[in-house]
Amino acid sequence: MRALLSIKPHFVEKIFSGEKVFEFRRTTFRSCNVKLVVVYATLPVGKVVGEFSVGEIIEGTPGAIWKQTRHSAGIAKSEYDSYFHDSTVGYAIRIARPRQYRYARALTEVVPSGRAPQSFCYLD
Repeated sequence: MRALLSIKPHFVEKIFSGEKVFEFRRTTFRSCNVKLVVVYATLPVGKVVGEFSVGEIIEGTPGAIWKQTRHSAGIAKSEYDSYFHDSTVGYAIRIARPRQYRYARALTEVVPSGRAPQSFCYLD
C-alpha cells in the first residue's frame, strides 16, 4: 500500500539530500501495510517529487521521539517543538531508500481530484 504525504519544500530537500532521516507526524497511517510514501512538495512547488520506503514508525511522546531521532531529524529543535506544541503523542517515520524523481509530476497524476491532503492520503 502507498500513501501520499504533503511535506514542506525545505524538508523535501533535506529528505532527498539524506540530512532528514525521519518524517515527523502528529498522526500516522491507520494501516500498517503502508510500505511506500509518495512525496508531495507543498506550495510554492506544488508537485509530486519523489518517494521513499517506510522503515520503522516510532510512536511516543514528542520528548521521547526527539531523544531517539535528534541526530538525524533534519529539523531544528525549535521547529520540532512548535510542530508538536499541543501534542502528547507523536510519530517518526524512518525514511528508507529515498528516490527523487527526475521529473516532478502534477498532483493530478497521482490524485485525480488534484487536491493535496492536509497530512496524508492513501493511494490505490
